[in-house]
Amino acid sequence: MLNRPTFPQRCPNKTLWQTLPSILYIAFLAVLFSVYSTQSYANTKNNILLPDLGDASSGLVSPAQEYRLGQMWLRMYRSQVRTSSDPLLHEYIENLLADLVQYSELKDHRLDLLVVPNPTINAFAVPGGVIGVHTGLFLYAGDEDQFASVLAHELAHLSQRHYARSREKQSNSSIPTMAGILASLVLAATAGGDAGMAALTATQAAALDSQLRFSRQNEQEADRIGMLTMVNAGRNPDAGAQMFERMLRETRYRSRPPEFLLTHPVTESRVADARNRAQRYPKRQYNSNEEFYLMQVRARLAHETNYSIAAKRFANELEGDTPSMLGSRYGLALSLTESGRYDDARRNINLLLKEKPDHIAFHIAAAKLDAKEKKFDQAQNRLQKQLQYSPQSHSLNIALAEILMDAGRYAQAEITLKQHSQRRPKDEYTWYLLAEVHGLAGDILGLHQARAEYFILNGIFDKARRQLENALKITGDDQYTKALIQQRLLDVARMIKEVDMR
Repeated sequence: MLNRPTFPQRCPNKTLWQTLPSILYIAFLAVLFSVYSTQSYANTKNNILLPDLGDASSGLVSPAQEYRLGQMWLRMYRSQVRTSSDPLLHEYIENLLADLVQYSELKDHRLDLLVVPNPTINAFAVPGGVIGVHTGLFLYAGDEDQFASVLAHELAHLSQRHYARSREKQSNSSIPTMAGILASLVLAATAGGDAGMAALTATQAAALDSQLRFSRQNEQEADRIGMLTMVNAGRNPDAGAQMFERMLRETRYRSRPPEFLLTHPVTESRVADARNRAQRYPKRQYNSNEEFYLMQVRARLAHETNYSIAAKRFANELEGDTPSMLGSRYGLALSLTESGRYDDARRNINLLLKEKPDHIAFHIAAAKLDAKEKKFDQAQNRLQKQLQYSPQSHSLNIALAEILMDAGRYAQAEITLKQHSQRRPKDEYTWYLLAEVHGLAGDILGLHQARAEYFILNGIFDKARRQLENALKITGDDQYTKALIQQRLLDVARMIKEVDMR
């Protein structure tokens, strides 16, 4: 909801057909390095569910190597697919994952989150602790436990190392065959089902069919382990079945691919199995978390093109039927702010703060509105007061930095972002903002270094190297900084070698 100038980076408007050669190459590398993307709950614009491709072989790749390869996959994915930088969505999902992983069977709790601005129902898990969530998952989940059931399922795929256990069966598949399948599935997941299905040859389909018959066992196990995670976390064990039913309603009257492509088959039998398992646990009332509905609103607005129409829609919800009055009012306040109706927006934000005076999302909404009205002191003071209670908050720190930048207070923004980049060294948006504010403040050395970190996180190694080389030229007699940059250049060279990009 905030548009800023951009420096050269990945090309979010490039179609997947234009980037297909790169994706084919990345797919080849993914197989070569035993990296995979689990397209769980995958749902293209035609609601086509896509298959899992497993996990790195425990016999061939150690957990430490698996983590490193997962990081490589993460950078490659970011280089090809546009991701969301919404700090509130990130913080919410990260906190939810942190809660669930404590009750899962996953031993390594290091997780990296990708939020993809895509309205389809999709989540995926990649060996090495990478979890991806499409914003569409918020749109279809009815409450937080339904949303959490999908995350618990993906954590189960990671904890059981399903690709490791299927790697032996896949060992007879040639790398070109698997590379073609991977590329076709990436295409189907991102560009649409028809193109992806057309890309699968008969040979590839036959190889995939064999693999999918095996992976359905993994799906059943992930359902079971995921439900145990939900139960241990004190969440509704029936939420998975409820989510399956919602998915089934979405696909019932639409064309679906043949059964051999449905590794996550949303069928009546799967819903019944989930229901039967849930019935083994005592029935009780589960409270609904209002925070989910606030994030659901943000996901809805991420796909909104007309905020005036959105405001009318949220106003109608307040007059009629809504799962969350707080969520609908929050959506109304944000829509009114974006459509320039500041007085109406202020009234609704004040009502939200009256009901929840300490809620971070509402204070951020109020501060963003202050900034739009050029009340920068008021906005800054509001956020700094909240940071006294939650100094580590990602969303508060990013909101403060953005407002300081809008106010032209670049030195203060630099301090905020430098500190935050140390807390979240793998957050690409923090480095993006830090590079921008360094440039605005005239810190050219810092600009090059921050850009390099941003490009590294996005797998754009040639540009990262160029930024570091430019930084090295202007370090002067600062031997410490020079040594840091030289080491980072070595790191980039290693990353380039690992993916053999040259």
